[in-house]
Amino acid sequence: MLEQDYQALSRQVDHLVQRLRQLHRENHALHVQNAQLLADRDDLQRKNEQARARVEAIILRLRALEAQS
Repeated sequence: MLEQDYQALSRQVDHLVQRLRQLHRENHALHVQNAQLLADRDDLQRKNEQARARVEAIILRLRALEAQS
């Protein structure tokens, strides 16, 4: 009976080690994905600010043209 208990415990430990490795891989992949998403968000915010600045410049030019009329 002791040998069977040892083997069962050994299998459980092996399973836990495999699960731990899998979770480490998933965690690493999520960190990489999160970093990419943050970089994408920063890029989109930058592009949004550039577009906003261009629109505001166009509006100012239109108002100036309107004022000249």
